[in-house]
Amino acid sequence: MARDRYPLRRLLFQFDWSILFLLILLAGTGLVALYSVSVSSGTPFYQKQFYFLLMGVVLFTFILLFHYHYLESYGYYIYAFSLLLLVAVLLFGKASYGAKRWLDLGFFSFQPSEVAKISVIIALAKYLSGRDVSRTGLTLKELIVPAIVTFLPLILVAVEPDLGTALIILFISGSMILFAGIERKTLMGITASILSFIPFMWLVLKDYQKERILAFLDPELDPLGSGYQIIQSKIAVGSGGILGKGFLRGTQGKLKFLPAQHTDFIFSIFAEEWGLLGSFFLLSLYLLLLLWGINVVRNAGCRFGAYLAFGLVSFFFFHVFINIGMVIGLLPVVGVPLPFMSYGGSFLVVSLVAMGMLFNVSMRRFMF
Repeated sequence: MARDRYPLRRLLFQFDWSILFLLILLAGTGLVALYSVSVSSGTPFYQKQFYFLLMGVVLFTFILLFHYHYLESYGYYIYAFSLLLLVAVLLFGKASYGAKRWLDLGFFSFQPSEVAKISVIIALAKYLSGRDVSRTGLTLKELIVPAIVTFLPLILVAVEPDLGTALIILFISGSMILFAGIERKTLMGITASILSFIPFMWLVLKDYQKERILAFLDPELDPLGSGYQIIQSKIAVGSGGILGKGFLRGTQGKLKFLPAQHTDFIFSIFAEEWGLLGSFFLLSLYLLLLLWGINVVRNAGCRFGAYLAFGLVSFFFFHVFINIGMVIGLLPVVGVPLPFMSYGGSFLVVSLVAMGMLFNVSMRRFMF
């Protein structure tokens, strides 16, 4: 395993300071949006988010101090620990709104499912980097381990229930496997199996999940029930116009028409106040972050680093893509937060940990 052989000065020279500034802009924009929600709701979301931001910055900095190959060495242990946390939350977790997703540690609560996302990425990166898939791709036999790594946490998360996180885990894993490459006949067989199974998925969905899908197809079927969030969200986004209504002047948030405005629908509040130009600015920040991440993948110093970075980029991409698609009515509402914007300590800290790993791979790209 590679060790840090370069002085701190050289590592700092290879640090992407411009991306750090971009990250500060994203986190600052998130705090501004949460301040607006806090004023209208009377709950200090931005203050709590700031404390979690400080915690995440500490972990972000800590991760930079060690070579990311330590993650490869302990990848399966990290994964096993995350599974234990998921089992613990089902047995001892705090129930809220009909779901068990949080472990209460007394001084704060956190969601083990957020840790599971990162642990799956590390475990898959470790496994895939050890396979020789340069010629034909992964065979059906070689896909057994990735399938187990994916579906164990996915099932535990789905039981909570947390459909949004389960989908994120599935999409990240699928992306990493496709990035590694799959044997053609195996890929065709899996695709056919998935397509044939889709009609039966409706039977295993809970009633509220079915209502969300129906509301996505036609929100007007139940405008005061399952379709209410989507309708109000699109009103908020559309009413912002080009320049927006102005900071603290949004009506959807102030009059509390939009539920979950501090979490999954924070973009709707932001778009109403800052308009198309503000939304374009925010989406540009995400695009630059993703493009930088792709560049980290391309220039990674080893296979494990490339797979790890690709999984982390997928983590951010699917959160942004699903959340934005959800709030503007292009995707069903599945409860996926927006990175560095949505309120939530567990997700914010895990997002900063993921960024720390990406920076780590980038800083040490020449150390092999």
